[in-house]
Amino acid sequence: MGIKIIATNKKAYHEYYIDEVYEAGIMLQGTEVKSLRLGNVNIKESFCRIKNGELFINNMNISPYEQGNRDNHEPTRVRKLLLHKVEIAKLTRKVDEKGLSLVPTKIYFKNSLVKLEIGVGRGKKLHDKRESLKQKQAKREIEKIFKENR
Repeated sequence: MGIKIIATNKKAYHEYYIDEVYEAGIMLQGTEVKSLRLGNVNIKESFCRIKNGELFINNMNISPYEQGNRDNHEPTRVRKLLLHKVEIAKLTRKVDEKGLSLVPTKIYFKNSLVKLEIGVGRGKKLHDKRESLKQKQAKREIEKIFKENR
């Protein structure tokens, strides 16, 4: 199984507690796939929304393809995500009941198909973000000490 990661959303793990992740396909145009192969995508500001029983991603910026003609794609258009109805129904219940958010965490190629990893997460408060930064810093210092002792 060949997986090639195109982009990750580190901001999502900083802003949210990610509980579960789902893998979804994306409906794309031809020039969008070519642009993705070059790595021209930004998912930091993007978010997912469920509308009429379908899942969509908003604000995902795929830069226009350099060699594309006048039929090139619009960079930040709303794109439909492909999941089973059962999975979408489960996500809808979680978002409605518990107030969770759907955040894109990773976009990658899986056997020449473009896949998006969606995280279901709760938003962190400011003090939680500070705490996670402290833990990350402490972990770095411990690893540095272990490296020096070798």
